[in-house]
Amino acid sequence: MNPFRIAKLLREIGLAGLNERNAEFVLKYNQRKFYPRVDDKLITKQLAIEAGLPVPELYAVVREEHEIEEVHEKLRDREAFVAKPAHGSGGDGILIINGRRGAKYRRSNGHLMTREDFDHHLSNTLSGLFSLGGQPDAVLIEYCVQFDPIFDHVSYKGVPDVRVIVFRGYPVMAMIRLPTRQSDGKANLHQGAIGVGIDIPTGMTRRGVWGNEPVKEHPDTEHSIIGLEIPRWHELLLIAARAADLSGLGYVGCDLVLDKQLGPLILELNARPGLAIQIANGNGLVHRLRKIEAIETPDPDPEARVAFSRREFPTL
Repeated sequence: MNPFRIAKLLREIGLAGLNERNAEFVLKYNQRKFYPRVDDKLITKQLAIEAGLPVPELYAVVREEHEIEEVHEKLRDREAFVAKPAHGSGGDGILIINGRRGAKYRRSNGHLMTREDFDHHLSNTLSGLFSLGGQPDAVLIEYCVQFDPIFDHVSYKGVPDVRVIVFRGYPVMAMIRLPTRQSDGKANLHQGAIGVGIDIPTGMTRRGVWGNEPVKEHPDTEHSIIGLEIPRWHELLLIAARAADLSGLGYVGCDLVLDKQLGPLILELNARPGLAIQIANGNGLVHRLRKIEAIETPDPDPEARVAFSRREFPTL
């Protein structure tokens, strides 16, 4: 196809590119002073708790090398937990433990990890191996989410998460990220997870993408990923809208999970959410963002903002 024709089609569907996202929305609506609220997962968790928003329970925080030895005692009665860098990004450095065998920890991929290997991983995290900019970091050890049974057949050894893009407090686009064998059970698109667009009004999955390939079935389970109705959809959108308020940011990605016992939980917030969500939805962000931008004064009520989004942003 003629490149000018392609460019015209992209403009018509409102596909946002990296430069446009950064210049028109991130830089314009995200004040730098608020970045620590989302770049530091411990601060995010504390703000969410203060606001009465649900997050995974925090078991321990490791800030210094000498504290690593104490962690084993703190986790003595925990069969499952997650260790993650406070300043990590893209899922790097996240260690999921879902059981034990003697003195060893069992990882989500089934491999056993010695106590020494576990200590080494925490030490690497503290040194900044997985952090933004390689700066010294801290380790958060928290509750391991048990995903909702609706995802039993469309996830491979990992917890799916829901990404909602929120602009000026209004949810504008959403997708669910499904772990695969290729992604090693992580819900990270760059590592091989599937992105599945979610219709904002109904909470139904509409289309999926795996890398650059459109998909209708999970490659590992061969079950359909289309037509899933995400449980507690309105609640998820409302939590995302409220989380955006506490972040202080105008353009933010909110990542949530559905625990089978606890319901929706906030995993993290992102000041620079990626643009692959557009491909997963087969739709561009720009038209939706401009519609919100045209609102002179955003409604202070998160319920009203969610109602607006569910009315105005169907997936075509």
